Amino acid sequence: MVNSQPMKNRIHFLDELRGFAAFCMVFYHAFYFLGTFFEHEWAENLFYFFFPVQPLFAAIFIFVCGISCTLSRSNVKRGLILLGVALGFTLVTAVIMPKMGFVECEIYFGIIHFLSASILIYSLFSKKLLKMSPFVGILLCVFLYAFTSGIGRGELAFGELVKFNLPVELYETDFLVPLGIYSPSFFSADYFPLFPNIFIFFAGVFCGNYYAYKGCPEWCYPKRIPFFGFLGRNALIIYIVHMPAVFAVAYGIDFVINLF
Repeated sequence: MVNSQPMKNRIHFLDELRGFAAFCMVFYHAFYFLGTFFEHEWAENLFYFFFPVQPLFAAIFIFVCGISCTLSRSNVKRGLILLGVALGFTLVTAVIMPKMGFVECEIYFGIIHFLSASILIYSLFSKKLLKMSPFVGILLCVFLYAFTSGIGRGELAFGELVKFNLPVELYETDFLVPLGIYSPSFFSADYFPLFPNIFIFFAGVFCGNYYAYKGCPEWCYPKRIPFFGFLGRNALIIYIVHMPAVFAVAYGIDFVINLF
């Protein structure tokens, strides 16, 4: 555990990194809406073109959230607010939108659900995590991420070296969806289960624990891209409004295209 004085300056690099991830998320969802709901082939092609890198900017968002938790004094409040937002998304996408004729838009455990659960879990164990070596913690997170990455396929494994098959009965219902265990019929338009993603979050926590008192490298503090910084500081608001906004823009684009 580091005993230096806590850092006081805002780390603008984290804002900009979070903002970049949010920016990518907005465009990714725009292509999804245009391709899925409005059936534009060019948008669907772009959606699948960027599909391989989607886990990267999602991981950036999750990792930065883990770091930010170590710099916040109100994690329980933040977690509960996010949980309320997440439940609101489920209500809108799984209950209201299908009644309006929009299908395959249901979100049962998306990234906001995941982040709210992760923050609340962190709040329970934050004091114990501070006592753990950040380097050991990060290595443990890498180890556990690899070990649990196959949970959706019904296994805990390290390649072919070590493999444990989970009971098939677990995958006959969807009660364990938050853990990454679900039936073949399960669908969620946005899905980020706790395993293995929570280990990306806790890797960010351990990284934040290391720098919370020592201080980040000097290059992390200056503002470089104010636009991304603004997006990062308002990431939650952007996530809340971007889906209806993107849908409205996509509807407008579709309307204009169909005029010609």
